[in-house]
Amino acid sequence: MKNEANKKFDVENLLKGLAAGLVGGLVAAAVMNQFQKVLGKIMMGEEESHGAQSLQEGSPEHGIGRALHEEGKDDPEDDAPERMANAVSVGLTGRELTKEEKGLGGTAFHYAFGASMGAVYGAAADAVPAVTIGAGVPYGALIWLGADEGVVPLIGLSKTPDKYPASVHASALAAHLVYGLSLEMTRKAVRKLL
Repeated sequence: MKNEANKKFDVENLLKGLAAGLVGGLVAAAVMNQFQKVLGKIMMGEEESHGAQSLQEGSPEHGIGRALHEEGKDDPEDDAPERMANAVSVGLTGRELTKEEKGLGGTAFHYAFGASMGAVYGAAADAVPAVTIGAGVPYGALIWLGADEGVVPLIGLSKTPDKYPASVHASALAAHLVYGLSLEMTRKAVRKLL
């Protein structure tokens, strides 16, 4: 009986950690967007709204980007989240999104990804507190490496990493470090409330 009570308690804590991480991920995605807007304005004279991937414009020559391009449904000015939203729409309905719809869809994908990565972090932080060493910054770097430098170009939502200057990689890394720090600060505060 005692083990069952401890098991339930652990599941409850895990769910609380997951919820705190989800909230933290949403907040961190918003903070990351604001940081990226400021950084984009400083570096390029433009405000970008979808986080670091938004600097990765241009039609990829492989994967999802190539498929959209071959169908005449890719805009080289689309960023990775917009390209993903358009690919989902084309795949499910056969209809290309308007620029405005791509913007809304891209924003939704960016926040969904931020929230889901936050939830994973929150659950992991409750299960293995050592995950929080570095105040979330290493986790932000891991997401940058895995998503921006890995999965996003691999599936054709952006060009390959070698097609971008070091400044794009540096700004993307900086944005993800801000995401990780914001995630941990918010997760920790929310978790205390739970």
